[in-house]
Amino acid sequence: MSFVQHLKVMIVDDHRTSRLLIYEALTQLGITQVVYAVDGEQALKQMMATPCHIVISDFNMPKLDGIQLLKALRSYGPTKKTPFFILTGKGDRALVQQAAAAGANNILAKPITVPVLRKTLEAVLGPLQ
Repeated sequence: MSFVQHLKVMIVDDHRTSRLLIYEALTQLGITQVVYAVDGEQALKQMMATPCHIVISDFNMPKLDGIQLLKALRSYGPTKKTPFFILTGKGDRALVQQAAAAGANNILAKPITVPVLRKTLEAVLGPLQ
């Protein structure tokens, strides 16, 4: 089993289509262990019960947005260092600065493409082979 096949990724997005598109991109990279959450609150509960290796979270969601989720995960010992990627549909500089200040590993713009996702993940994890 390769390194990539061991990775467990959580996709947090309140839009089903976005979750499916990210899942498709991940599977093209060989990542097949994927769990979903429809908002930050659900993601936080799942991460505290069974932490994943990576979180890819939308910024704009009900209950707990991406930044609030990131801050909560960064303040919890077992998930403090979990690579966290924020998804956004808008190229908002303030959001990028806010995400970086909260400890996000990177920002991904929607719609996501496989080459961009690969490059973003490899910047944090190293080669996905």
